[in-house]
Amino acid sequence: KAGMTHIVRDLDRTGSLAHKKEVVEAVTVVETPPIVVVGVVGYTSTPRGLRQLTTVWATHMAEGFIRRCYKHFAASKKAAFRKYFSKRNTPEGQQQFDDDLARMVKYCSVIRVIVHTQMKKLNLGQKKAHVMEIQINGGSIQEKVDFAKSLLEKEVPIKDVFSQNEHIDIIGVTKGHGFEGVTHRWGTKKLPRKTHKGLRKVACIGAWHPANVTYAVPRAGQRGYHHRTEMNKKIYRIGAGYHEKDGKLVTANAVCEADPTEKSINPMGGFPHYGLVKEDFLIIKGCTVGTKKRVLTLRKSILPDTSRRAQEEVTLKFIDTSSKFGHGRFQT
Repeated sequence: KAGMTHIVRDLDRTGSLAHKKEVVEAVTVVETPPIVVVGVVGYTSTPRGLRQLTTVWATHMAEGFIRRCYKHFAASKKAAFRKYFSKRNTPEGQQQFDDDLARMVKYCSVIRVIVHTQMKKLNLGQKKAHVMEIQINGGSIQEKVDFAKSLLEKEVPIKDVFSQNEHIDIIGVTKGHGFEGVTHRWGTKKLPRKTHKGLRKVACIGAWHPANVTYAVPRAGQRGYHHRTEMNKKIYRIGAGYHEKDGKLVTANAVCEADPTEKSINPMGGFPHYGLVKEDFLIIKGCTVGTKKRVLTLRKSILPDTSRRAQEEVTLKFIDTSSKFGHGRFQT
């Protein structure tokens, strides 16, 4: 997550008072460098659920992925996967690789790829890559295994997975607020001014018996830093990162039909507490969970919004790039 800005577009909503008029909407910019596929894992169905059968790995690993294998990378021998690589580059190792894929086709019912992010492409302090499994759906098991094998060691850009005007689910950890009292945490009513021993409290936390406080009574405690899933967030644009074309660096990725100014998505001075967005990015309607720099998981919507309002085609007329620090008056 890089930060927020606002856009201007024409609303296409029959029956609305703002139909065919310009509206201003808040949007979130999420930087999305390509992910890299480094492994394929097969699961077989058992009476107790899915069980991992076997895993095959790529022959080259990025340093960010190797760092994730250690708690203290600098003090380690940095030997993760070294034996696997040396064995894999032999005829016996290649035969074992092919045999494992054949076992997946024969016994497995679920095929997933192991992917990691590329932290080196981001201007953040973290070097460890984030690792996760992504399930492959559609087609036969043989087709799934062949597709996963073809992706090994390759980058998967955001535009190959999502499209403009699509609704996606966003999963992340919310902004943390530490230990908080009941008034803010649960919105309970403040007690009268003359209340003994404080008024930002809950007056009665339960009966004498049963001699316990039930789970339903508001209490003070942790607020924020919770794992949350937001459903059906609309993609307004999938932007290309900085890239070279005809020997020149192309940075104009925030150009709109009504605003042909050649400018990048970055506001003046960059996004506060983040920096410059130089990789591919998403413009998403509204806000998303978490602070700046926090990693977000994007997935296909599991409960698609089929309303007419959700099917609206969005065409941006203007993307604001004024400074987000203070009262920015100038566009880039």
